[in-house]
Amino acid sequence: MYNLPREERRRNKREVKRIAFLSRLIQPVKMIVFPSACKICGLPLEKSDEKIVCQECLSRVEVHRGRICQVCGRFLSSENQIANSCLECRKNLPPFTRHRSLGPYSGRLKEMIILFKYKGYEILSQPLASLLYEKFRTDDEIFTGVDFILPVPLHPQKEKARGFNQARLLAQQLSRLSGLPLLDRDLVKIKNTTAQVSLTAKERQLNLREAFAVRKPEKIRSRTLLLIDDVFTTGSTISQCALVLKQAGAKEIRALTLAQA
Repeated sequence: MYNLPREERRRNKREVKRIAFLSRLIQPVKMIVFPSACKICGLPLEKSDEKIVCQECLSRVEVHRGRICQVCGRFLSSENQIANSCLECRKNLPPFTRHRSLGPYSGRLKEMIILFKYKGYEILSQPLASLLYEKFRTDDEIFTGVDFILPVPLHPQKEKARGFNQARLLAQQLSRLSGLPLLDRDLVKIKNTTAQVSLTAKERQLNLREAFAVRKPEKIRSRTLLLIDDVFTTGSTISQCALVLKQAGAKEIRALTLAQA
């Protein structure tokens, strides 16, 4: 192994120290010349790893700690202290076996999702996925035994208009964090449906009927899959995706979302 001469090693160390010193000097100047503030609380982003939202707001994201339905993951009311599943799941089991959400669609979590999904701050996929992974990497064994992570797809026209698929960005980050392989663009949306926001639960189901398809069923046959989406409202989107995947031969479908509305 070749070793640098002592004098050259000293010069290199001095250069590294000089760069570190200049970086510490430049950071406050950058904040003055190019001011950046947290899009939620408005305070300056002072740390080098803070992007769009400050660490304080990230730490205050409302994570649900209470009881949930062990199947669909819906948050159970404080009165329902005995049942481990909600009334809907007791009546009709969904095509997925397990779904979990980080927290309610409110407060800082809602603000972050709006910034991420509608304001074009794609970089927020990193902290949002990290919050999800830290919560569920050991809880509920949601990642255990998973063969592939899949994003809920957007129709190509809608994805082109938005510029990205928020579920895909989250899935990419979760794949990186968990080490599980990403299976992208095998589950596709073939029908450009009406936006779900203003629809009732029944209308949502009808709206999404035959909206999804699987391109290469042999890839998912007998596999355990983890679906990723941003918001869980009635569960229609996750259910329709899971149904198509099961019909294509998947062994088990689980799901993770950021929030429940």
